[in-house]
Amino acid sequence: MIQSMTGFGKHVVQLPSKKITVELKSLNSKSLDINARMPATYREKELELRKAIAEELIRGKVDFGLYVEMTGSETTAEVNQNVVRQYMNQLRGIADGDELRLLEMAVRLPDALKTDKDDIDEEEYLTIRESLGKALQEVNRFRTEEGKILEKDFLDRIAGIQKLLTQVEAMDPERLSTIRERLEKAVSDLKTEVDANRFEQELIYYLEKYDITEEKVRLKNHLDYFKETLNSKDSNGKKLGFISQEIGREINTIGSKANYAPMQQLVVQMKDELEKIKEQMLNVL
Repeated sequence: MIQSMTGFGKHVVQLPSKKITVELKSLNSKSLDINARMPATYREKELELRKAIAEELIRGKVDFGLYVEMTGSETTAEVNQNVVRQYMNQLRGIADGDELRLLEMAVRLPDALKTDKDDIDEEEYLTIRESLGKALQEVNRFRTEEGKILEKDFLDRIAGIQKLLTQVEAMDPERLSTIRERLEKAVSDLKTEVDANRFEQELIYYLEKYDITEEKVRLKNHLDYFKETLNSKDSNGKKLGFISQEIGREINTIGSKANYAPMQQLVVQMKDELEKIKEQMLNVL
């Protein structure tokens, strides 16, 4: 069962004096790329949180956000005036605006508030880890659902290529017959005598160069292997990508050997189906 690299997960927990929100967004990427956004107080735990994310999501561009909102009346949070002033100066250099509006924007940015409590409460951290775990479950659930959509699309496109391959196989005898007639006519138009046995040998040699039997067999095997890999237990986008390359190689060879317009039209249609597979393949885990 394949999984998409696109996913979203969010979990919110309300503590006596604060609300903690964990949010995860993932997109496609060749490797794992985690961008973490969290209050400075929790930075000492960033590596542990990154490791937990990496163990679950494996690959993709991941935006991780940890947001803490103080809700209790006993909060010791204060405005970090120096940081807020720096934010306002930077915002003022980007766009005009009244001071009140700039202040509203500045206090929402990271580290605008400071607290006298620098140490992380262990129970609070356990709550954050539990919230992260639930958000990761949501991301994986999202990825699995998206993977089902991708899988159906892949199967439809592979079936399309197989149908076109069947038409290629049915057309092949006619193609070879047409090529043979074309060559015989070209020789007769020369109006010179040729050795019939030698001509027949050369003709057989020439037709063998246009034989696509091996390509048809290999293409059929690659298409079956693609479907088999789709049904495997683990999602393996890279492996499917390699198989897609092999499928493309056989289709291209058939096209180069065809020398017959109706068959080349079928090859173009197969290439079109394969390109759509490759586009979607970029999003498979």
